[in-house]
Amino acid sequence: MGSPAKDRIIASPLAKRIAEQNGVDLRLIMGSGPNGRIVRADVESAGAGRLSLVAAPITGEAPYDAIPNSGMRKTIAKRLSESKQTVPHFYLSVDCEIDDLLALRAAANEASGSRISVNDCVIRAVALALKKVPDANASWTNDAILRYRRADIAVAVATPSGLITPIIKGAEGKPLAALSAEMKDLAARAKEGKLRPDEYQGGGFTISNLGMFGVRDFAAIINPPQACILAVGAGEQRPVVKNGQLAVATVMTCTLSVDHRAVDGAVGAQFLAAFKTLIEKPYGLVV
Repeated sequence: MGSPAKDRIIASPLAKRIAEQNGVDLRLIMGSGPNGRIVRADVESAGAGRLSLVAAPITGEAPYDAIPNSGMRKTIAKRLSESKQTVPHFYLSVDCEIDDLLALRAAANEASGSRISVNDCVIRAVALALKKVPDANASWTNDAILRYRRADIAVAVATPSGLITPIIKGAEGKPLAALSAEMKDLAARAKEGKLRPDEYQGGGFTISNLGMFGVRDFAAIINPPQACILAVGAGEQRPVVKNGQLAVATVMTCTLSVDHRAVDGAVGAQFLAAFKTLIEKPYGLVV
């Protein structure tokens, strides 16, 4: 049934645009929005059968290649969708100055001939920070919060099939050089699809590092059932203030995604403070 014509038309900009594009007379539509405002849905309803708002079916050759989803890709999609939709995320960020860390790493590599990376240092710092703030090393279940006794650190590794997270178990008790060697072995076998299930299943905390791609900062989706994941950005030179003077430092932004059911904001902040101290005063990583 048509509505009476109106002298003054109240409609959203989107509704007006769709109506104009499809030749719909807004004067004949009764708006369902506040104070009778015409919204997009009203225009679409009024134009049912006349508007072409649904993409036409593709005829001829499709303009894309369909890549079948592997079992691994389906698992990633299912787990992360469930995490983002059901886990109450919140996010905390911190800027870490890493000039002293870079200098220590360079000296250690030169002295030992090893290839310790910034990511290895981050893993070690996370493990030690979790020992200082054990409440952040946890998972949520309906019956109890599981607080882990060890720092089992999962590290996201990109493979041709998708992300996988091999685990450095008991990372808090491993020297930096040993941790670095183990991580390189796990990452290499992850990319070759040669990890055993016990090497990537479990873990209490995850690190995702996109700094090597020049990403400044990002927020990661929690890897369930863990309560925290640390997203690590690139180290880059930025202006900072030191003792009231403008200076330049290499700064790395890290963002902690947290499951609020298991870890509160204050605990997340305490963890990040401990992590920042270890990164900015890195000699604690080698003793």
